[in-house]
Amino acid sequence: MSDVPRYLVLNRFGNEFGEYHRYLRPHEGRMAYLTLAAGTSVLDTANALDTVVVTDLDFHTVLPVARALTARLGSFSGVVGISEWDLLTAARLREALGLPGWNHEFTRRFRDKPYMKERVAAAGLRTPRFTELVPGTDPTLLAKDIVTSLGLPVIVKPRSGVASAGVRRVDTAEQLAEALTGLDLAAHECEELIEGRVLHVDGVRRGGRFHFVSASAYVNTCFDFANGSPLGSVLLDPGPLRDRVTDFAGRCLDALDLVDGPFHLELFHTPGDELVFLEVGLRPGGGPLPDLHRELFGIDLLAETFRLTVGLPPATPASAHTEPTGGGWLIFPEPRPLPSRVVARTSLRGVVDGIHAEVLPEVGEVFDGTGGYLHVGGAFRFRGPDEATVRRDVLRTIECYRLTTEPAP
Repeated sequence: MSDVPRYLVLNRFGNEFGEYHRYLRPHEGRMAYLTLAAGTSVLDTANALDTVVVTDLDFHTVLPVARALTARLGSFSGVVGISEWDLLTAARLREALGLPGWNHEFTRRFRDKPYMKERVAAAGLRTPRFTELVPGTDPTLLAKDIVTSLGLPVIVKPRSGVASAGVRRVDTAEQLAEALTGLDLAAHECEELIEGRVLHVDGVRRGGRFHFVSASAYVNTCFDFANGSPLGSVLLDPGPLRDRVTDFAGRCLDALDLVDGPFHLELFHTPGDELVFLEVGLRPGGGPLPDLHRELFGIDLLAETFRLTVGLPPATPASAHTEPTGGGWLIFPEPRPLPSRVVARTSLRGVVDGIHAEVLPEVGEVFDGTGGYLHVGGAFRFRGPDEATVRRDVLRTIECYRLTTEPAP
């Protein structure tokens, strides 16, 4: 093999997120893919060192394949796993193959919610109070202890969950005991309910500083989306709040020792004007967020993530990023009950002025509950002169959009 760097890529995406070849210049390296079957169509297999389809991307599945590729192709220069689900597997592969990059302990700070909150709180920053759950504890006694410690309502959530899957709000000790019964306690935590709107901060760090950063406010929440409501986001206007939010996010990332890396950080802004850390991922935000940032700011967060992961310089300099006046996005969940087939949907171009892009499901398209933030009942991206105008357009879209479905076999 030549001396051109070789990168091992874990892929589960079947859309443009899997177009990794866009992130490398020809002289910067070549790739070998370990991919789920659904992701093969978007990969540049013609120019790949190899493409191996695997049944899953669990560590014990991909390790022997990675070792076989190493024996045949030579040592890799890095391992890439952009999806939240693949971050820890990629970290373990780096350790097993003796490769540079984020190790398991570092990556765990961005996957294990109690661990990340411990580190952020230790830096003197406000986080929700929480308790880890001890396996083998009687659910009724455990519920009483949690209520005494955290009060009610309380949130039960997976320690390393994604997209609010498995998150529950409980309002009484009896409901809590019921929620804890039969639960894998070691894989869950409980935390206090924080009232307030949820904000998110997205970007890239290089050398301990923001190479790029944006701050936005959700319309509804990820928890609402998981339970059937639309989810949107609107960029914050320049000003004191945005400055406070990005400064707070920077201090949270300092507490987690994120010197170089992408991030999607969520926080609460309470009615009392307090900022409270919620959680952070070592990856770009999902759904339409990467597209919106590419269009409005001129930054490809996926390209920057890929290049940071393997130690390459930025795809674009910080000076190249534009500063839009206002923007946002909105997605509708998969129509319920599931499975369902699309009968009709309404285009809102010309109805809502701020829409500059819409992606609608095709008539006849089937939803089965596995779509997440990508295969959705409708997606819209917005531009506008300020935060208030974009928020108004997002709310009007929620009011006007219609998706008609019928049960599917």
